[in-house]
Amino acid sequence: MAIKPVLKMGEPLLLDVAKKVDEFNTPVLENLIQDMQDTMAALNGAGLAAPQIGVSLQVVIFGFEENQRYPDAEEVPFTILINPELTPLSDETEDGWEGCLSVPGLRGVVPRYRQLHYQGYDQHGNSIDRKVDGFHARVVQHECDHLQGILYPMRMKDFRTFGFTDVQMSD
Repeated sequence: MAIKPVLKMGEPLLLDVAKKVDEFNTPVLENLIQDMQDTMAALNGAGLAAPQIGVSLQVVIFGFEENQRYPDAEEVPFTILINPELTPLSDETEDGWEGCLSVPGLRGVVPRYRQLHYQGYDQHGNSIDRKVDGFHARVVQHECDHLQGILYPMRMKDFRTFGFTDVQMSD
């Protein structure tokens, strides 16, 4: 369909809680998902949430075989996740570097739950139910935060680990 402009931090819509999807398998939903896929691919993203392209609906997509922005990350299966519910499987968290298409040129260390159970639906209304860990869990949490009006800098604990991607920072 189309590569859409990505809203940047500071845009009010990115701070809103997105609305639940109540109709599946519709042309409007299919077009939204295609626009999201085209946009994510064009920008080499690991994931994208509908609010990032100006649509306040609980729809996220994520996944890649390999991603130059995260060269050490394991493969994450491509997933369309609608109306997600996330449940941590333990209190264990892990710090990791994150970037965001809505916060271009910057990155920071963000604590995330190491193990996660997520549920939701695909674009046809079929149930998705997975238990994941590592980078897959991180990506899901990052993208689903967008549906709650949360950007990754809001999760950071130490702003000494926040900076530009073209500046060499210590881990």
